[in-house]
Amino acid sequence: MSVETQATAADSGAKATERFRANKSVTSEVTTERVNRLASRAIKALVDTVLEEKVTYEEYNALKAWLIEVGETGEWPLFLDVWVEHAVEEVANENRQGSKGTIEGPYYVPESPVLESPGTLPMRDDEPGTPLVLHGKVTKVDGSALAGAKVEIWHADDLGFYSQFAPEIPEWNLRGTILTDDDGRYEINTVQPAPYQIPTDGACGKLIEAAGWHAWRPAHLHLKVSADNHQLITTQLYFQAGEHLSDDIASAVKPELILNPQDKNDGSDKEVAYDFALAQAN
Repeated sequence: MSVETQATAADSGAKATERFRANKSVTSEVTTERVNRLASRAIKALVDTVLEEKVTYEEYNALKAWLIEVGETGEWPLFLDVWVEHAVEEVANENRQGSKGTIEGPYYVPESPVLESPGTLPMRDDEPGTPLVLHGKVTKVDGSALAGAKVEIWHADDLGFYSQFAPEIPEWNLRGTILTDDDGRYEINTVQPAPYQIPTDGACGKLIEAAGWHAWRPAHLHLKVSADNHQLITTQLYFQAGEHLSDDIASAVKPELILNPQDKNDGSDKEVAYDFALAQAN
């Protein structure tokens, strides 16, 4: 068994929590009225569920024990990013022009190695998986090129594991930041990722098992695309005919984000084009 497969929910959760605290700015600019409204609605929704479903003390205590375990194993980033973030993303981008976004997920790490285009993501000499070339153009909404735009990309390997969140994978494996050329074009050499299960050995896995759900996400590439004076877009790109496109546990798949790679050269490699259009910053 690969050492990678020994990655645990607790380890991944602890690292995701650490990354969140280091990378996300949480301000206190929300008004008392807004906190009151949101907290009251959330509590009411839970209370209404208890009353309507006639929740017993046994079920209540099971919920309390589960919530405690989510905190102890550090799985709040996983839980929220899988089951809640897609709704927050929908609200955040409902009026955005340009390319479609979707969730970030818990495995983003900033300041990945910067590469000129065409660039090859850092990977092991024997990196498993089908070689993939992703190329395209970054433009303004009106179609004019954005030179020097940043295309940050990160994704799981062929076994479904992310560097810095599973043991014994090189630090920046399959992570990089590619700069577009003078015509706004980028080209990234990587490998096609595999579908994967979110960690199931912890509290989130217990919920999935108890509810009779599955834990799978379809294969996908994560990207953040940005340029000066333009709105950053966070997105994921999926693969046509891939598994779990229609029942992604994170509810993050959108039709506009599905790729259809074609054979390259002798058919052992794949390539696909995808363009990004960025809206002007407000």
